[in-house]
Amino acid sequence: MITPALLHAKFDRASPYELYLRSARPHQRAAWDASDARASLLPRQHELLATFTRVMPVLVISGTWCGDCVQQCPMLARIAEANPSKIHLRFLDRDAHLDLADQVMVCGGHRVPLVIFANEDFEFVHLFGDRTLTRYRAQAAKALGAACPLPGAPLDADDAAGTLQDWVNEFERVQLLLRLSPKLRERYGD
Repeated sequence: MITPALLHAKFDRASPYELYLRSARPHQRAAWDASDARASLLPRQHELLATFTRVMPVLVISGTWCGDCVQQCPMLARIAEANPSKIHLRFLDRDAHLDLADQVMVCGGHRVPLVIFANEDFEFVHLFGDRTLTRYRAQAAKALGAACPLPGAPLDADDAAGTLQDWVNEFERVQLLLRLSPKLRERYGD
């Protein structure tokens, strides 16, 4: 069971994005850096994220070796950078934290990236991943090749834009859930 105590402990052990990237091997890091350079928010996305008022601890279970992580995690970093006082983003290596990964398997497997959203009390709010709907649609359209693309292989521009919007939508969904939470509205009198 994902308890607040477990989430808080894992969050405290997790790394900010830049520190997490230091765990990548040199050949992996090049792919991450290339994806990071391509990841950027549209002004309207940045403006939306800047309006968030509730604190969101966001824990990403990832692997520096994973192509989907290489493509999507820099997008998560851009989202968090848009409102760092409210979006607290941290990364854990899946294989080093199997006790948590075992509790959030998708379709019976250890998938990455998986994003665990919590409230400010580290109560579980939402789990999302390993790919967004846009990524799954692109994967299904190709229906060939490895399930996990070669790290650093750039996404088609429309695919990348759609994937980033899917992630922004999930962050907005969770923010609205937190904003409308009776518990939190009572706490903040809003």
